[in-house]
Amino acid sequence: MEHIIENLRKNGFDVKVFDTKEQAADYLAGSIHGKTVGMGGSMTLGALDVYDRLAADNTVYWHQVQPGEDVCLNACNAQVYLTSANAVSQEGFILNIDGRGNRLAGSVMKKERVIFVIGRNKLSGPFPEALDRARNVAAPLNARRLSKKTPCAVGADKCYDCASPERLCNALLVLWKRPWWCDSMEVVLIRQDLGY
Repeated sequence: MEHIIENLRKNGFDVKVFDTKEQAADYLAGSIHGKTVGMGGSMTLGALDVYDRLAADNTVYWHQVQPGEDVCLNACNAQVYLTSANAVSQEGFILNIDGRGNRLAGSVMKKERVIFVIGRNKLSGPFPEALDRARNVAAPLNARRLSKKTPCAVGADKCYDCASPERLCNALLVLWKRPWWCDSMEVVLIRQDLGY
């Protein structure tokens, strides 16, 4: 973990490490005030149970609570964007696979802050292993959770590179470095297993 943290920092990401999800939730709730906040689909964010705390003094857009395309668009355009990652490679690269691309867009559009909230189970070996984790672990589990009609959802075992219209792995984003137009891109790393 320490090697990955060092590489994330070398790649321009501001890394904060917490022992528990409660500590991470306290940090997020304590550092975001009076903003528009977008939240990408994330089991990790759901586990932090931070939505209500953020909504107390921010305008929060999260399609897991407020369904609709407008919510996804507002989330992408928010001042602060929270999401997770499907994998982080040992080189400090952040990987995400998405079906619609809303999480990917929200995490690279210009905004005041982008925050990746990541459990230790997302940390991987070299880039090929991280890609394998994103594609063959996280994507099938998410497809099953969302009751998608895809081969990977049936077995929740691997990507079959299917042609299903409900396929979740339509787009891949790899952040090798912090994009120069993003003033603050943080990784909130939690020493617990969270999400897929």
